[in-house]
Amino acid sequence: MTSTRIQKVHAREVFDSRGRPTVEVEIACEGYRAGRAIVPSGASTGVFEALELRDGDADRLQGLGVRRAVENVNSEIRSALVGQDATDQQTIDQLLIELDGTPNKSRLGANAILGASLAAVYAAAEAEDVRPVDQFRFIWNEHSTRVSSGRTGNPGLASCLPLPMVNMISGGKHAGGNLDFQDYLILPVGATSYPQAFEWIVTVYQHVGRLLTKSGFEGVLVGDEGGYGPKLASNEQALDFVVAGIEAAGLRPGEDVCIGLDVASAHFHQEGKYRLAATGEEELIASEVINLLEDWVNRYPIISIEDGLDENDWDGWKELTQRLGDRVQLIGDDLFVTNKERLQRGIDSGVANSVLIKLNQIGTLTETLQAMKLALENDYWPVVSARSGETEDTTIADLVVATGAGQLKVGSVARSERLAKYNQLLRLSECDEFSYVGGAIFDAIRN
Repeated sequence: MTSTRIQKVHAREVFDSRGRPTVEVEIACEGYRAGRAIVPSGASTGVFEALELRDGDADRLQGLGVRRAVENVNSEIRSALVGQDATDQQTIDQLLIELDGTPNKSRLGANAILGASLAAVYAAAEAEDVRPVDQFRFIWNEHSTRVSSGRTGNPGLASCLPLPMVNMISGGKHAGGNLDFQDYLILPVGATSYPQAFEWIVTVYQHVGRLLTKSGFEGVLVGDEGGYGPKLASNEQALDFVVAGIEAAGLRPGEDVCIGLDVASAHFHQEGKYRLAATGEEELIASEVINLLEDWVNRYPIISIEDGLDENDWDGWKELTQRLGDRVQLIGDDLFVTNKERLQRGIDSGVANSVLIKLNQIGTLTETLQAMKLALENDYWPVVSARSGETEDTTIADLVVATGAGQLKVGSVARSERLAKYNQLLRLSECDEFSYVGGAIFDAIRN
């Protein structure tokens, strides 16, 4: 008889793609191999995110060590979880939340809590001899009834392979701050399968690099997430290179491939002004930023904009949504931080139309799924996302398929911690039960 009772909990300090410490947790049920999860870390973090606990010891790893979080797993969390049913995800996550006892998981650390939350999923999958994607699908189905979303179409209705949203050129905190805007991405909306979509992405990426190099912009240098990090003359010039890369690949901008922007505006918002250093220390108010973005949407095949305004600029966000919300996907990342309370405020205020889903922003799988359910119930796109500090962990690839979220933002194709997720999706694409919706989720705003 299968035993799904947790017998072993163990954490250790490992390292992410930026060479910074992070938490790895292993959980095993009696008589079975351990399931393992590694927690990512963000550089571009919102002030409302759950707290990533660091040691603060200046004499070791510049204060970034996570031994305190590891010890919290190996002591309090272990004592609480041993004997629990690994398949009862909601009970496990609620226990972890109550054990921490703070609103932002600052006592035990969101990195400790999330590591345990996800490792329990993998432990249950080992004990029940199922794939991780099947265990995530079981939890999603158990957690909430399937949700019909009128505008977003299939996502949330059935497990499906996602449309990838992939970084071509990086700026902001991901690439030395030369460009103000953080990510210039492509979405292969015209591809008819995930393998074809990914092949297009790789081809465009290679062409963008060649074009940058040919123009003297060092198209071999990459940022944290693998996007090119050239020293360009303006924020708009990056758009020109991305369009040129799409065309050089023999694809049609706006039909085969569209563009996404991660503005990450909180990082250049100071004292009520948006300060754009790339073009000469411009100081813009919210309406002027919106004018800029609207102009770009009119002239470039932009279909998605993330964090177009600051996380506290609710009035500006409302104007942005009124002006562009029926034409492009407006993603709240720092604005919502995968938090259902902040997302509910956005829904009530008519702000944005999409939410970025990052597990470590909120700290447990259950809370993440609650945010996704709320989004789908209110016709918001959920976009599952990696962090700039990533690892070989492939959780989000399985999660995005299991939930039918429809979109995945991982980074670019030049770094193995990103390719681990993309390659997992290639494996899952061989399974007949997972359809590919792709760019069809945008039909409502593309037509």
